[in-house]
Amino acid sequence: QVQLVESGGGLVQAGGSLRLSCAASGRTFSRYTVGWFRQAPGKEREFVAVIRWSGGIRYNADYTDSVKGRFTISRDNTKNTVYLQMNSLKPEDTAVYYCAADLSATTRSEEYNYWGQGTQVTVSS
Repeated sequence: QVQLVESGGGLVQAGGSLRLSCAASGRTFSRYTVGWFRQAPGKEREFVAVIRWSGGIRYNADYTDSVKGRFTISRDNTKNTVYLQMNSLKPEDTAVYYCAADLSATTRSEEYNYWGQGTQVTVSS
């Protein structure tokens, strides 16, 4: 069982930055794939970024095209925490951001077993 708690959301002006955190419980968290998803009002939940365990101490990351070069996903396994650094924020980044965890290396939200409660990110123009 994995429990996830997001934090770090807030209100920021366009061009600003925020860092979201996803704190997890669980002794084997280091092997979990962790994804960030977002859902804007009236829209479906969409994939944002993922960090996957690729063996040993190696991980690989992937991003949706709209955030490449602006967002960075990382993790600190000593703190059981995954981060999403968001720079050059745009009004269209406004959404509730969720982190999710699963042992499979997936970017499909329906395949994740564990979810956080979400954190609101609002970017003003």
